[in-house]
Amino acid sequence: MVMKLAAISLAFFITVGAAQADTLIIDKLDEVQGEQSNRPARGATMNRVESNFGTPMSKQAAVGDPPISSWEYADFTVYFEYDRVLHSVEKPAPTGSQ
Repeated sequence: MVMKLAAISLAFFITVGAAQADTLIIDKLDEVQGEQSNRPARGATMNRVESNFGTPMSKQAAVGDPPISSWEYADFTVYFEYDRVLHSVEKPAPTGSQ
């Protein structure tokens, strides 16, 4: 009986811990998605990116198969597969010189 109670208690605490971990992951995901709102969303077209964010500072030609190209803006770089946003990456903040 004591072993059965111990096993049930252990299962309960493991479940509670896992539920808390899921909450932390979801909270972090919400935070990251909020930070990405100032960058192009995945799946946006090149035309949409250019109309929303202006002309990029530079454009790198497509390479490979599928063709992957990139556009560089002041604060982020956008990677495209064909004409759709694959990913946008924020540039690291410049470190102060000492």
